Amino acid sequence: MAPHFTVIRDTTPDSAIARGAVVAMGNFDGVHLGHRAVIAAALEMGRLHGRPALALTFEPHPRRFFSPNTPQFRLTDERAKLRLLAGTGLDGAVVMTFDKSRAGTSAQDFIHHDLIGRLGIGGIAVGYDFHFGKGRVGSPSLLVNEAPRLGIEVDVQPHVDIDERPVSSSAIRIALAEGQLDEATAMLGAPWFITGEVIHGEKRGRDLGYPTANIRLDANCGLKHGIYAVRVGRGVERLDGVASFGRRPTFDNGAPLLEIFLFDFKGDLYGQTLDCAFIGFIREELKFDGLDALIRQMDDDSAHARAMLAAAPDAFPRLGVFD
Repeated sequence: MAPHFTVIRDTTPDSAIARGAVVAMGNFDGVHLGHRAVIAAALEMGRLHGRPALALTFEPHPRRFFSPNTPQFRLTDERAKLRLLAGTGLDGAVVMTFDKSRAGTSAQDFIHHDLIGRLGIGGIAVGYDFHFGKGRVGSPSLLVNEAPRLGIEVDVQPHVDIDERPVSSSAIRIALAEGQLDEATAMLGAPWFITGEVIHGEKRGRDLGYPTANIRLDANCGLKHGIYAVRVGRGVERLDGVASFGRRPTFDNGAPLLEIFLFDFKGDLYGQTLDCAFIGFIREELKFDGLDALIRQMDDDSAHARAMLAAAPDAFPRLGVFD
């Protein structure tokens, strides 16, 4: 049975926060392998000392606060991030609101007021490049230097490399923008996924023999436009399919839309919330001269998708639930 995962927020009373927990601190966008190394260190520290292990993260992402007018392609929104964190074995997460007050808090005040005073942590794990506090003055070395006086244990994790390239959220965004799903999946440790509600579309797919479940992604989503092999989660159910993400150049060249055709499925999905994991990139989005050519290509895309999915029968992110 999965451990109970509790989310602590700024509004949570101090009396409801267990003292002595170990925290893994970071922004955790994507919860990639580098993040998971920090989480694993916190879990091990907690196990050794018999203490709960929590993630400590910030919402909205600090980049959003400091550059509100700059488009931000987030790998995981808050809910997706918490679901991934809940699937790691952590006991919970602390979500701190990143606002003007938080941005103006000095590193020392953050350590003494938030980490020690409010949370009462017994240990902390961070990545080698994580900074915090006003002016990003807070650093792993500061935590290490302060640890003896504070009576806490500090674990600093080095960068994680794949093929001699550091794993990072930025590198994953670039891979997704280039359609390099294998690279993104390797850095994430699982397929990248989105969650969204199925909306009504133009229903053209139904006339072509390919009825689709349509989901509008975040306007800042940087995923490459094209055709993908996908695995969809509807609760605990898993459904394989092929999906198009893009502007539909053969028809209207409109706003980007994710259109998912589920293999061997019949039913009404309108209004339902689905998780869609991207397993393989098949091709770029194309414009066709006629419907016959489009249908032949869709048949070929479906065959490619089925082969990709058969080669990765268990590929899907490990997601937990939270309060």
